[in-house]
Amino acid sequence: MILGLVLLYWIGKYFYKLSEEYDKSKWGFAILGIVVYYAGSILAGIIILLFIDIFSDNYTDDSISDIMLSLISFPFGLLSCYLLYSYLKKTWEKNKPNPNKLIDEIGKPLDQIKS
Repeated sequence: MILGLVLLYWIGKYFYKLSEEYDKSKWGFAILGIVVYYAGSILAGIIILLFIDIFSDNYTDDSISDIMLSLISFPFGLLSCYLLYSYLKKTWEKNKPNPNKLIDEIGKPLDQIKS
């Protein structure tokens, strides 16, 4: 329980710092990071259970414990967070305005400014 809360804190913290760096909604993206972690974990758990159900002849509901399923789906949740973090960082870096280019545009008429 405590380790799960610490993990959620760190996920939220990284997304909070990233959004702060690019002047985006800090708490919105911190919460989005946590939601994406849970969504990735749940999706991986469902897929794992479907594979077990399809490919196992003697599968019962008690074959795999909840703890084992959560440990198996844990890396998939982290991977989904990492992929979203990388995507946001790459997208925001690409769309970041270049201050040197903006300074050169000062004083020019609007029809001469390159966008």
